[in-house]
Amino acid sequence: MIPVTEFRQFSEQQPAFRVLKPWWDVFTDYLSVAMLMIGVFGCTLQVMQDRIICLPKRVQPAQNQSSASNVSQAVISTTPLPPPKPSPANPATVEMKGLKTDLDLQQYSFINQMCYERALHWYAKYFPYLVLIHTLVFMLCSNFWFKFPGSSSKIEHFISILGKCFDSPWTTRALSEVSGEDSEEKDNRKNNMSRSNTIQPGPEGSMVNSQSLKSIPEKFVVDKTTAGALDKKEGEQAKALFEKVKKFRLHVEEGDILYAMYVRQTVLKVIKFLIIIAYNSSLVSKVQFTVDCNVDIQDMTGYKNFSCNHTMAHLFSKLSFCYLCFVSIYGLTCLYTLYWLFYRSLREYSFEYVRQETGIDDIPDVKNDFAFMLHMIDQYDPLYSKRFAVFLSEVSENKLKQLNLNNEWTPDKLRQKLQTNAHNRLELPLIMLSGLPDTVFEITELQSLKLEIIKNVMIPATIAQLDNLQELSLHQCSVKIHSAALSFLKENLKVLSVKFDDMRELPPWMYGLRNLEELYLVGSLSHDISKNVTLESLRDLKSLKILSIKSNVSKIPQAVVDVSSHLQRMCIHNDGTKLVMLNNLKKMTNLTELELVHCDLERIPHAVFSLLSLQELDLKGNNLRSIEEIMSFQHLRKLTVLKLWYNSIAYIPEHIKKLTSLERLFFSHNKVEVLPSHLFLCNKIRYLDLSYNDIRFIPPEIGVLQSLQYFSITCNKVESLPDELYFCKKLKTLKIGKNSLSVLSPKIGNLLFLSYLDIKGNHFEVLPPELGDCRALKRAGLVVEDALFETLPSDVREQMKAE
Repeated sequence: MIPVTEFRQFSEQQPAFRVLKPWWDVFTDYLSVAMLMIGVFGCTLQVMQDRIICLPKRVQPAQNQSSASNVSQAVISTTPLPPPKPSPANPATVEMKGLKTDLDLQQYSFINQMCYERALHWYAKYFPYLVLIHTLVFMLCSNFWFKFPGSSSKIEHFISILGKCFDSPWTTRALSEVSGEDSEEKDNRKNNMSRSNTIQPGPEGSMVNSQSLKSIPEKFVVDKTTAGALDKKEGEQAKALFEKVKKFRLHVEEGDILYAMYVRQTVLKVIKFLIIIAYNSSLVSKVQFTVDCNVDIQDMTGYKNFSCNHTMAHLFSKLSFCYLCFVSIYGLTCLYTLYWLFYRSLREYSFEYVRQETGIDDIPDVKNDFAFMLHMIDQYDPLYSKRFAVFLSEVSENKLKQLNLNNEWTPDKLRQKLQTNAHNRLELPLIMLSGLPDTVFEITELQSLKLEIIKNVMIPATIAQLDNLQELSLHQCSVKIHSAALSFLKENLKVLSVKFDDMRELPPWMYGLRNLEELYLVGSLSHDISKNVTLESLRDLKSLKILSIKSNVSKIPQAVVDVSSHLQRMCIHNDGTKLVMLNNLKKMTNLTELELVHCDLERIPHAVFSLLSLQELDLKGNNLRSIEEIMSFQHLRKLTVLKLWYNSIAYIPEHIKKLTSLERLFFSHNKVEVLPSHLFLCNKIRYLDLSYNDIRFIPPEIGVLQSLQYFSITCNKVESLPDELYFCKKLKTLKIGKNSLSVLSPKIGNLLFLSYLDIKGNHFEVLPPELGDCRALKRAGLVVEDALFETLPSDVREQMKAE
């Protein structure tokens, strides 16, 4: 006999696939096994037992004694006659005798085979084989979507991810934490909840309502101690699972091949069920115990008519009725499956009940094959989809990222990254992280926090622990803030720097920082910025003193003018966009520093001359060609720094002598050819940069600048230096490189405070030994060719090399 286990491969592929088998598939599988046993049992009987037994019929002549209506053909049965009864005289048993046919065993075998083939109905002959074939087809149809190449790969991938999601420790933690945090909100939504529900402490100090977790088995509800045991390895595994689920969802939601395959195989089973019922019902009566056989083999056996006995007819008849019952139940189950497939929208799946029970409100609904598999999973156990939904939630993913961040960035590791910034504050720079570690707020000595290229930053209330925090830098970060954290920043934050690519990255809460003193904005704004509502609220920054905008503005925002009463420094760094309509500058009467860089200015704005408190003016990188208006600077009695570098200025007007308070003058990278002697009447100048021009001659009046400490004429066409230059005895930095000088005067030894000298790129042949008198000049501060340095006396060289 063939064991049924041999056919298991037709009905099962992997044990894990059972989660995609709803109750009706399981039920029909058992029905298939029962029908398979009927078929196998029938086939075994066919092989092991005689299928038919035949005996010849003998025909007698008609009897004339009776009337015509009573004439009949007497058929002498070949069955054995009943034995004669024993007489009282002879009590011994009489030998039983039957009707002799004169046929041998081989002739009987021949007759049995001929009658089996010619007389027996085909249904009676092949019934067990039909049952076996139909059952195998049913089994194949039921499991075809598990084996079809286009669908089996998706199923295997889904089952693999599903099992990992179900067993992941993060699933348990996410369900317990989120449920705990949202318990109060659930209480408000469910007013009919019993007051007898116990309240127990939850994570983060919140109160967890035990009734809100009623759908989660007790073994999955853990306290904070258990949830906190999630180690770094488990966190990384959960992070990888999130990525797998995202990619799998994108792949599976593109089509509905799984749904189509399942519908088709179910329809095929229903059609096959109808066919089986139709022909079996009409043919089951053909299975008869007695069969008349008429075959023309008289010349071989002496007989033509036979009476045959189908030995398994009675059993086959019972089996056929049993089989029809099983098939009917199987078919009705398939019809219910079709009803379920078409009545419900199986290509869409909503996690609404999961969102309500777990409190994870951002779980998205899914569609197509992804939705269909989740519907099938729900028929097995809805807990699978609930735990799987955790890995579809962005909130859950962010919490996991936060946990991994906290594991990776410990307080000790963060303290190693502390450094002092340009404002002399203790700063912690964090670049390209997946979020903001909570451990940052344990570094209480932190004064400045710099975040770069970090998406979805959430500043929690724990920032209030940073009592010394005064500066915050956000570079290409999208930031949300807790209300308690905002209250803290309003009181403590002094400096805010925001660098953005998109206007939406500008934090709306920055306009309420009433104690903010410095604001730096770097990013692309619209040309008509005055109409942009995002800057209209700057008027609320009552303490703002410094405002820097590095963007593409075309005019000064009205919002900036609104804070002009207390604004002391304003910087506008454009990307070459022309800045027009500068009359609003007149309202900034308290402005002490003004930078208008790369604003495509062709003239010095007249509004600048009204800023009587101005101390520093920077017009770098514009398109200035003439500065005749410089005479108006004489009214700016406090102006000490003037930066006109990186322009196209061809000459310096004599009116510059009116700027008697000027201390630092930047004139590099222009086209100046002649230096007016009146320039050196500004005798307070300490810093003079004339590098990268076309100057050929330095007037001797330069000796008037007794306060000069920095002088640069690098990359000009100067051929000689006046001796009066060496009267500037306070000179510390002298840059005369890349000129046409051929002799360096020995009077350079008069510059006792000289610590930096650049003479590289000239035509010197030797260096004066008087350089040794410049005691502050060391080899690191002397920029010269090595060969030329060797022309100095050895003692001078040794002196310069000494520390």
